[in-house]
Amino acid sequence: MTGPAPRHLIAFALALGLSAGGSSAIAQAEPALPTVELSAEASRRAANDLATATAYVEASDANPARLAQQVNEVIAAALAQTRHYPDVKTRSSAVHTWPVYGKEGRKIEGWRMRSEIALESRDMDALAELLGKLQTTLAVAQLTMQPAPETARRSADEAAVDAIRAFEGRAKALAGTLGKRHRIRHLAVNYGGTPGPIRPMMRMAASAAEAAPAPMEAGDSEVTVTVNGTIELID
Repeated sequence: MTGPAPRHLIAFALALGLSAGGSSAIAQAEPALPTVELSAEASRRAANDLATATAYVEASDANPARLAQQVNEVIAAALAQTRHYPDVKTRSSAVHTWPVYGKEGRKIEGWRMRSEIALESRDMDALAELLGKLQTTLAVAQLTMQPAPETARRSADEAAVDAIRAFEGRAKALAGTLGKRHRIRHLAVNYGGTPGPIRPMMRMAASAAEAAPAPMEAGDSEVTVTVNGTIELID
């Protein structure tokens, strides 16, 4: 009389069955399609319609309290002047104070302080006029013209459409050369940055600054979008 099969024999039989079924499924699977990696890019021009500037005062004094009062008074007067230009956004920026050492570098002989204000505007004429007036007491560290966020975004979206069309055209041409059709397997759209030109501004003499607005030429920036992807070649 035959009794039930031992458990280890049943497990071995099941393992054989699963292995055979898996091999059959692998054998029936379709071979992987050949793939090709491609890239394409496109650029659009974006108007530099946003200007930012940094104005600062820097002074030295042996008395740190007197130095702080002197610098703060200059900044306060400058901020009061900016209130006459509502189209220019103004805010207090960095403040730095550091010791000034003597010849031997051991003893502190005085203090130096720098205080900055940041300005931003889409009205170039208003900002230029304001900077001209501020330069009677302040120096301008830099002036940057760049596209406003919405302007850069609009140009980037247009460039992305151009880049995707270029990618599709390149993929179609390559597949056609090989006598095949294609389909997109993976696609990545990379938006590049849009750095604006930075123009250093030297401090002007008070008499000249009172009469002349700071020179500005906005121009435009190039917004570039790159598309990277993989296509599958189909018979």
